[in-house]
Amino acid sequence: MTERAQGPFDVTEADVADGIERLDLGGLRVTPVEGVDVQVQVDENTGTVVQLTFARPDGAVQVQPYAAPRSGGLWDDVRGQLKASISLGGGLVEDASGTFGTELRAQIRADGSTALQPARFVGAEGPRWFLRAVFLGAAVNPGPTTDVLEGMVRQLIVVRGGEAMPVGAPIPLRLPSTDAPAAGAPTGLPSPFARGPEITETR
Repeated sequence: MTERAQGPFDVTEADVADGIERLDLGGLRVTPVEGVDVQVQVDENTGTVVQLTFARPDGAVQVQPYAAPRSGGLWDDVRGQLKASISLGGGLVEDASGTFGTELRAQIRADGSTALQPARFVGAEGPRWFLRAVFLGAAVNPGPTTDVLEGMVRQLIVVRGGEAMPVGAPIPLRLPSTDAPAAGAPTGLPSPFARGPEITETR
């Protein structure tokens, strides 16, 4: 199981009343960081969030939480599936040791392009959940962008919920409410949308 001493955290492990402003996206609570845009891709037919991205001008990380078995070990299975998929698509991939434990370093084909672009796939496992993060651009290699975006992933709080879900099913995400304080934010503080990163919605 991936080491999570420094996050991301389960909602039962975090102090959500600590006064920190967070964006409540349903299955994830996000701590905004100045200079990082929080982008959500929404399915036009269902209105559900299908992809969440933290982006800086030179790099980004895409994150998605999934339901996992109590016994853990899902990241090992997911890595195998990713390696097979990337290789089948004409990319290159290998296991590597990183700040989140065992990760994948890859060269992938994106958006139908014939060119390969670098990517890092990392995983973190918590109580009945698994979080996958894909680092792109400058966030693939050590540097300021990587430090900032890894920090955002570390500060994520996963809200798995108690309902039964198939292993590997995405934990539902939703657009945050703009007329109520963010989860964990004291009443009366301005919305994080007013002075933090913008929520960018794409369909």
